[in-house]
Parts: sequence; C-alpha cells; structure tokens
Amino acid sequence: RRRVHSIGRSGLSCDRTSAGLTEEQKEFQKVALDFASKEMAPHMAEWDEKEIFPVETMRKAAQLGFGGIYVKPDVGGSGLSRLDTSIIFEALSTGCTSTTAYMSIHNMCVWMIDTFGSEEQRRRFCPSLCSMEKFASYCLTEPGSGSDAASLLTSAQRKGDTYVLNGSKAFISGGGDTDVYVVMCRTGGPGPKGISCLVLEKGTPGLSFGKKEKKVGWNSQPTRAVIFEDCVVPVGNRLGAEGQGFSIAMKGLNGGRINIASCSLGAAHASVLLAQEHLTVRKQFGEPLANNQYLQFGLAEMEGREDAAVLCSMAKLFATDECFAICNQALQMHGGYGYLKDYAVQQFVRDIRVHQILEGTNEVMRMIVARNLLQG
Repeated sequence: RRRVHSIGRSGLSCDRTSAGLTEEQKEFQKVALDFASKEMAPHMAEWDEKEIFPVETMRKAAQLGFGGIYVKPDVGGSGLSRLDTSIIFEALSTGCTSTTAYMSIHNMCVWMIDTFGSEEQRRRFCPSLCSMEKFASYCLTEPGSGSDAASLLTSAQRKGDTYVLNGSKAFISGGGDTDVYVVMCRTGGPGPKGISCLVLEKGTPGLSFGKKEKKVGWNSQPTRAVIFEDCVVPVGNRLGAEGQGFSIAMKGLNGGRINIASCSLGAAHASVLLAQEHLTVRKQFGEPLANNQYLQFGLAEMEGREDAAVLCSMAKLFATDECFAICNQALQMHGGYGYLKDYAVQQFVRDIRVHQILEGTNEVMRMIVARNLLQG
C-alpha cells in the first residue's frame, strides 16, 4: 500500500477552490470531493497497478448524478451547467484522474445523444447511460487521422434502412468494455461535410476490438482499437442528419476539452497538497524541507497560477500545460521519493500527461487560437 497518499485524505478542503462559487456549487463540490476521498483515492493505486476499470465505483458516482451531469433531467440527467460540471470533474479528479477522465468522456457521449438525438433515441439510450448501467465510448480518432479528424476513412454505406459500416478507430477509451459506441463515419464525399454520426451497441455483428493497449497512465480505463467489419446499423441509430456528424463531433469535443482541463486542475490541486505534506514531513539537514527557501518559492509559484481562459481551446491548452507543469514540480519536490510508486504524486503526473495529447493536441489548440487571432 502507498505510504504517502493521503492529504489528510479525509477530504481535500474546498476552502481554496470554492472562491466565487454559489452555495449550490459549493455543495456539488463538497459531495464530489467527499466521494473522491472516500470511494476513489483509497483505490487509485490498485486500479492503476492492476488496470481495473472500476465499474461499480462509477455506478455509485452515477447515483449522485455524475453519469449525465449536463444531460436533461427528463432522460435521467442532472441538468447542470457546464461550470457546475467543471467543478465536479475537478473535484473527482483529486481522487483518481484516470477514472474521472473516462467519466468525462462518457458524459460527453450521453450529452451528444441527448442534444442531437431524436426523442426516441434519447429515451432509448440516455437513461441507462445516465445511471451508468451502461457505459459509452467516443469513436473519432483513426490509425491514419488523429488531429486531422475530417480526413477519417471509416465508411458507412446506405443499404435500404441500414448502414453497412467498415473501418477502424484507434485509442478508444473504454473500448471493448463499454456498451454504446458513438461513431463518426463517412457517408458522403471527402472532407467534414461527408461525415455522419452513428450509435452502435456492443454485440452488433461485425463489431470487434483490438488488444488492450499498455499505457503510461490512464490505466483505470481500457484503451483498444474498435473494428467494424460489415457492421449493419439501423438508420434509426444515426444522430442528426447525414453530413452533420463532424459538427456533432466538434461540439462534443468543445465540452470535452473543458472537461479534460477540469480533470487537470484536480490533479494539480491534489499534487500541490501532496507536495505540501511531503515538505512538512520530510527532513533534510535536520530541518523540514518546508524550511528550504527555494522550495517555498516553488510552492508559491505552483499555487499562484491564474484561472483558465474562457474559450474551450484556450482553456484546454492553458490548463493542461500549466497543470502538468504543477504536477511535475510537485513530483520534483518529493526528490527521489517522487519517482517511487509508493507515492501518489507520480501517478498524477502519468495520468495527466495524455491530457496534452487527446481531445485535440495542444499544438492543434494553438493553431485554433492563432487562427482566431489572425481572423479577428
């Protein structure tokens, strides 16, 4: 068991992270922090080491409304705002960043069905996803198209009242273990306007999965390729109109980028507290490390980061870069201990690193920001 994992893990205090929040938002935050400290943090190391997908823990979180946080209440969602959602994911991430990041992807998928699906689709899919009886995966990235998502090749040919789906998706969070797959595929010509969005269920003939990937972090969620070989999907499983899929995917990712930024903030907050605890406990030359002036300066810099910018790409870019730097600095403050798996800080560093890559690499985020500046 880890020797240094608790930050007085009876709960991370809301005091420093609740400034400017309404009383209702402070309550959401407290519930999420309590859940993170009691239900996630004690198991974070084991989930990572044994690569456990903690289904039952996530279902407990869903009982608190965290399975469909910004989904409408008439299909089982909590109907909360994007800011409320950010507060919750930041808090949950202090207990296990990897698991919270998967939950954020699941929430994004349910929101896409809720927002762009028909009434029939909303009522068919959303209730069991909001309760996390079933889990969802987002399928956009392909082996040959990552950041250039509009060039995807997975094809869906219309045959009567069905589509026949062929192709593959790469790096799919939850792939193989989840039940519902929100898939971007090409129903028309090249470019973004030829892309549509289909919802597939596990067990569809022709749907299969690659090997489980071995990853540096995010080990509490499985990652696999998702493969389609003559998968027959009813036209009734298409979200929105033909050709609307790329727009749906990007609108989903706008929220997803904020969610990942929020997960990064939670990891950074937990890492700062771990560093504070370590500096107070560990001694060098007969004095606590906390008395070392250089380390005091470093801790002050880590606490003093400004809030993320408003726009989704800027928020994702800023928060994931800055929070990785904070987690990395927190590890550095542990000295050699920070590189041992007995100490939780290294897991936050491993889990948060991928946030600079997924949901649009940070290089692409810079391109989006620069393009807006040049146009404006």
